[in-house]
Parts: sequence; structure tokens; C-alpha cells
Amino acid sequence: MFYSKNINNNLVYCSDLLPNIEHFFTTRGVDVITLAEYLGVTKENLVHPVQTHSSNIDFAQIGVSEYPDTDALILTNFYQAVYLRFADCTPVILYDKKANIGAVVHAGWRGTVASIVPKTIDKMIKYSASSINDFRAVIGPAIGSCCYKVGDEVINGVKSTISDFSNSIFEKKDGVYVDLKNVNAQQLFEMGMSIDNVDICPYCTSCNNDLFYSYRKEQGTQNRHYALIKLRNVC
Repeated sequence: MFYSKNINNNLVYCSDLLPNIEHFFTTRGVDVITLAEYLGVTKENLVHPVQTHSSNIDFAQIGVSEYPDTDALILTNFYQAVYLRFADCTPVILYDKKANIGAVVHAGWRGTVASIVPKTIDKMIKYSASSINDFRAVIGPAIGSCCYKVGDEVINGVKSTISDFSNSIFEKKDGVYVDLKNVNAQQLFEMGMSIDNVDICPYCTSCNNDLFYSYRKEQGTQNRHYALIKLRNVC
């Protein structure tokens, strides 16, 4: 379940599914540097990729600050913090509790259709030799089926990536709407993840534009909120 907390006057959301990893989904106007300072992370160790709506995945590496053309970043060390930027697209935080490694994934419709979240888990499993049962997934605030009206390209793409889209695609009087949060969750279920290991944020970024940035609602805003993780040494 999601809950809110205040960090130095910055409102963030977290999930009780991830008690062993520092993680935040930020709201409007939150300074990511303030969060890094709260976590004891230097600016040099606060890293984020150049997101391009791809399905490219990389590992964060100490001493490396540039990650071009990357929409999922895996964290395996205790020194860095990783964050990605969002405004309607779906943020997904993954955590392998056995190996104590995590990832932040940017799953816009293109990344979702390209199965970026399952691909990130596959990459993490190859690194850690864990199983899907060791993973937890938290799907953050994103535009919901209430507001995300789409065309045939998105509809056909979603239908090609999951076998059960009954809870993800909705026909209404004025067109077809998609719930990308549910599409990403269904991808996880279809790769064997238990429903108990997935937490989905109830907030739509467009409906709750007072809390979050919305690319659609704000007609192309360049502002972004963040999903951020830092590992704890739980050994």
C-alpha cells in the first residue's frame, strides 16, 4: 500500500511493499537534490539517464555519471542513488530482496509495449541468479485509464504484449482508453510474479495535477516528478 511522508517540507510517496530499500515517488516541486542530501548521497553519486522512450537498460556504475539513451537503470551498490523523470509515463521500481538490488524503470507506452519492465527483471536475474519470486514491483503515479485516450498504434501494441488485457483497455463512447499501470502489472503477472508482490499507486497524474505533473493535462509541460531509489546495507 502507498503512503505519504514529508521530508524537509517535500511531499513524497512510498510503498510498504519495499521496507528494505530507500525509495520515493516525488510530487510537484520536490527538489531531488534535497532527497539526495537526506539520504547522504553526494551530487556525484546521484545519477539519472537520458530517457528516450526506449527499452534500453543499463547498470549504474560508480564513477559513471552519463547514461545516454537509457530508460531503466539498475542499482547494485550502496553509494549511488538512481532517479528517473516522469510526467504521465509509468514509473516502476523493482527490488530483488534476495540479492538486495533495485532498478527504476521509465515505462511510457513505447517502453511498455517493448516490455521494458520484464526485460529489466530478466537482466537483474542474469546478474543475481535470483528467481521471479524474489522480486517486488511498485508501480507509481501515472496517467490512468480515466484520462489516457489512445489510437490504434497503442491499442495494438498493448494487445501484442499481454494475453489478458481485460483490465487494461476500455472502450468508451468517445474512444478507447488504456491503463498503462495495469498493462505493466499484467506483464509481471504473466511472467510469474505474484499479485501480492506488486503494488500499484491509485493516483492518476492527470486527475491529480495538483500533486503531479501531467504532460497531457499541462499541454506538454517540461516539468517532471521523480522516482528515486537507494539501497540499504541490510546484511
